[in-house]
Amino acid sequence: MRDAIDHILPRARALLSACRCEYAEVRLSASSGTTISLAGEQVETFSSGDTIGGSVRLLNNGSWGFVSFNDLSEIERHFGRGIEISSCVSAREKTRIRRCPPVRRQFSTPARKDFSRIPLEEKLSLISAYNTILKSSRLIKTTRATYRDVRSYYAILNADGSEITYDRDYCGIALTSIARDGSVIQPYSDSISGYGGFEIVEGREDMAETVAKRAVDLLAAESVPGGSYRVVADQKLAGVFIHEAFGHLSEADFVHENEQLGAIMVLGKQFGPPELSVTDSGDLPDLSGYIPVDDEGVLPRETRLIKNGLLSGRLHSRETAEKMGEEPSGNARAVSVMSQPLVRMTNTFIENGAHDRGAIIESAGDGMYAAGVIGGETNLEMFTFTAGCGYEIKNGKIGKMYRDIVLSGNVFTTLRSIEMIGNDCRMFGGLGGCGKGGQGPLPVAFGGPHILIKDVLIGGSHD
Repeated sequence: MRDAIDHILPRARALLSACRCEYAEVRLSASSGTTISLAGEQVETFSSGDTIGGSVRLLNNGSWGFVSFNDLSEIERHFGRGIEISSCVSAREKTRIRRCPPVRRQFSTPARKDFSRIPLEEKLSLISAYNTILKSSRLIKTTRATYRDVRSYYAILNADGSEITYDRDYCGIALTSIARDGSVIQPYSDSISGYGGFEIVEGREDMAETVAKRAVDLLAAESVPGGSYRVVADQKLAGVFIHEAFGHLSEADFVHENEQLGAIMVLGKQFGPPELSVTDSGDLPDLSGYIPVDDEGVLPRETRLIKNGLLSGRLHSRETAEKMGEEPSGNARAVSVMSQPLVRMTNTFIENGAHDRGAIIESAGDGMYAAGVIGGETNLEMFTFTAGCGYEIKNGKIGKMYRDIVLSGNVFTTLRSIEMIGNDCRMFGGLGGCGKGGQGPLPVAFGGPHILIKDVLIGGSHD
């Protein structure tokens, strides 16, 4: 697998050295992986295979040309085709990019237990055991259990003189139980993944048990009465909120292209209490959003999006950095070498505050504890999220369980309504990922501590 890429590198170097375009890059990848998916009693997917591919991207006279390919032996022809495409485009506004110092590095992700040495039978046995746990109650009508591993070798070369190679092992599972009692149907899911080996997915029996128990417990829970609540969001919901509702608004291509948003997302503007700080960092090796280098050959850095309540940064590619007069942040990412880089998040989280969980729940008085997340959507600054479950808070104590916890509001109003931030930040990342521009799922991680927010609308209407 690695030899197929290394064999082409001298030819890629020669093409880039001779190229007279404003900018050019070559990205190459070879990977092998296994996917096993069980649905109820059936093996839905059991696949194992190899892929290889590459792409050429050139900026020529202010216009981009992009070519993707599977046949690496024809790299000279593909490179020439990229020049031809860019020459045919006459852009009204010529694109420029920020040039960066060359990076010449080799990276690898450590794995304690090499999944390529694990027999397929053992992988199937592991996910089958979790699936058995998922259907442990008679009220659970169906399940879904997925195992996935991918070993990849990447090479990124560009006209700045960068040459980066890295080995990357990625492994994870996703577990779902769907319970039913009469007309009430209640799913519950959880997932975990990361860069490393088979150790990531071993010993997850407790996770499977929690998924099954939560699906069954929610059958008996009441739907939450609609209204405005003081809400304590757990670490996962806080993380999804900051990723979906705020993180995407911090992606500079979105800010630059949307005049309305650009007028809102002004650096230095207050967006939350002084205790609130939000960070995106690709340089966190244990997390799903880790990138040793982005897909433009830029090393990732920690970007403070909000610092002490003030908007302090945004996420950039080389192109958006040049357009907005800022520095690249190492956030140009593509779902594969066959796709063009877009401005994307990596590991995005609310930083720790000063309060412990118990004090936050006690301070909530009467309200709602919202935990986990099923799904949601955003429309510019408006959001709607469905929590995995909820619990009544009465006189500062956790009470009965609720289901159908749908939270909605304006992200900027909600950020300003944060009253307390916990000291127990956790990060999450699963086999799913982030989608943008038709590219997904792209591995990311998100998280935060418990947070207390006032005046959150739940259920869509007031009592």
